[in-house]
Amino acid sequence: MTAALAHQVAARFEGRSTRGFVAGKLRGDPVVPALLALPLLGGVLDLGCGRGQLALALLLAGRAGRVTGFDLDAGKIDRAQAAAQGLPARFAVADLAAAEIPPCDTVLLIDVLLQMPHDAQRALLGRIAAAGPARIVIRTFDPDCGWRSAFGFAMEHLRRMLGGDLGRRGAFAPLPPRDLAQPLEAAGYRVTTAPCWAGTPLPNVLMLAQRS
Repeated sequence: MTAALAHQVAARFEGRSTRGFVAGKLRGDPVVPALLALPLLGGVLDLGCGRGQLALALLLAGRAGRVTGFDLDAGKIDRAQAAAQGLPARFAVADLAAAEIPPCDTVLLIDVLLQMPHDAQRALLGRIAAAGPARIVIRTFDPDCGWRSAFGFAMEHLRRMLGGDLGRRGAFAPLPPRDLAQPLEAAGYRVTTAPCWAGTPLPNVLMLAQRS
């Protein structure tokens, strides 16, 4: 199902290289089957959505009823909005450190928080919790995961040296999952954490926060 869905989403994008990137990302990312296995997500807000391929995949798979995506990269937002033509989707340029959190059922934070300073991460989680979505899904990098974390930090250092995408975004400051869970639990969410590395040596984990 993931391969067919990846092809369906990729076909909505202009440009051979962009279609190839989108299809490869959706086929190879362990977070995709993890999200597809969740109950219906309702209205989804994807913070740090990039080109929007994940939000569109959830929409086309029938896991989301409508999607909104925010990202600071205007070029990626333009591609996302063009790909979403005819679908109940909206993508907009926004600084997550200051953006208002619109009403939604589910908030996605996939590989986003670790790109922000620690205080900004906690502040964003507080604003999201105050907005009251039923579910918050976070994929993050666990800095306390032994050899996996050591490997992940080395890969990130190399990516930055080579000018990779994350290297152009500034901070790389992953907080331990327990620190991310704290403000959400204080706001009444029940938080569970599970590995999300599926065959990779990375220390990625998926956190699911749901209203008690």
